[in-house]
Amino acid sequence: MIKIDGESLSLKEVERVALHREPVSLSQTTFRRIDRSAEFIESLARSGKVIYGVTTGFGSLATRIIPTEDIEILQENLLMSHASGMGAPLSEEDVRAGIVVRANSLAKGFSGVRRVVIEKLIELLNREIYPYVPSFGSVGASGDLAPLAHVALLLIGKGRAFHNGKFEDFKNVSKEKGFVPLDSLKAKEGLALINGTAVEAGMSALLLRKAFYLTDASLKAAALSLEALRGRKEAFDSRIQEVRGSVEQAEVAAVIRKEIEGSKLINSADRVQDAYSLRCIPAVYGAVLNGLRYIEGTILRELNAVTDNPIIFADDGDVLSGGNFHAEPIAFAMDHFGVVMSEIGSISERRINRLLNPALSGLPAFLVRHSGLNSGMMIVQYTASALASFNKTLSHPASVDSIPVSADQEDHVSMGMNSVLKAKEILANVQRIVSAELLVSAQAADFVGAEKLGKGTRETYEKIREIVHFAEHDREFAYDLKRINEALDKRII
Repeated sequence: MIKIDGESLSLKEVERVALHREPVSLSQTTFRRIDRSAEFIESLARSGKVIYGVTTGFGSLATRIIPTEDIEILQENLLMSHASGMGAPLSEEDVRAGIVVRANSLAKGFSGVRRVVIEKLIELLNREIYPYVPSFGSVGASGDLAPLAHVALLLIGKGRAFHNGKFEDFKNVSKEKGFVPLDSLKAKEGLALINGTAVEAGMSALLLRKAFYLTDASLKAAALSLEALRGRKEAFDSRIQEVRGSVEQAEVAAVIRKEIEGSKLINSADRVQDAYSLRCIPAVYGAVLNGLRYIEGTILRELNAVTDNPIIFADDGDVLSGGNFHAEPIAFAMDHFGVVMSEIGSISERRINRLLNPALSGLPAFLVRHSGLNSGMMIVQYTASALASFNKTLSHPASVDSIPVSADQEDHVSMGMNSVLKAKEILANVQRIVSAELLVSAQAADFVGAEKLGKGTRETYEKIREIVHFAEHDREFAYDLKRINEALDKRII
């Protein structure tokens, strides 16, 4: 059971809720803050005081005053109008991640929503209700308005949810799911549900968790390639890393040393130095790890942040408008994520090429006997090359772009959701490239003698051979790549 308190939600906990369906509850430590904030907003709404999003319209319509008797209609209309996304629906895991992050932010008690509203969000998770949320619609400022509106509609019995293999009107699904919608939303509650960066932050948390795993898997592939190419170990000496001063570079070198421990292949070729794709593994992967840790710090802060507007300081008697909904921190971080992870794919593709090129590897051309009659794994490198090149295109930063919205009231936006969507595609491509290197390096290991591998690389090799067997002649390697990619999905390599 994950207890959310607005303060301590971790990336791992987001993953447990999103991927493993772990139940969620609201910590009792939040009750006073939540209740105090909701009571304060309700009293202000009854007083008729002009407060953005409570007694006014939204965005450029903030000058329109809303009568007290229409406040609840205002909140419902907000959700209806803002549920205007397009594109393929986000995965159930991504939507669950966004829901738990939004519930956690509201639990901090600065948004003016009733406790029951947060509990209904949590109920969507615990009843495994999957709202329809299109991929496109958020510009990463004023929060993820469109995606979160599609989620929030379910709280009042509207919107769509996945059922019987398709998305259906939630009013036809809620009873079967045992979900009783709220009768209405009170002052500011609709706005609070959607005016935050929760979907971006939740998706980023999942991407980061997977990125750390894929970095480890790629290092295993790199170590196996290093041995299959009979590379040199000097580049991984701890003294070289020490004088660079990078903690992460030293960690990477230590991982490779452990993987190749006991190898009879290392240093067995007549070379003074290896190519950069081997020799610079500590420097490149150290920089990757350093970048991922920086991004992790940013996303962890966002998971536990108040990203709302206006923000309610009930104990001070203040309602303050600001810009915490602006997703620039996430946009910058996930653009950097795209660059960092693309480099793993780039250096991995170079090792694949080196293994397949007989002039560079000293191995049979394209790692097959009777080459000419057989083309071997020639096109595996084409595929890796296409993916690596595509990632270079996707790595252009979304955060440098801004298109004003809401009649220029919101005249600078982060495009953070675009950064996250690109990052997700980049990560999937990197996983495919790592799959290709694992396939090729295992094939190469058979040619040089898998029995001579180090302790760690032998374990990696054996896991690959449990999935795909040695290629004696040409076959449809797409199926081998698919099987290894699926194993990476399950995190078993």
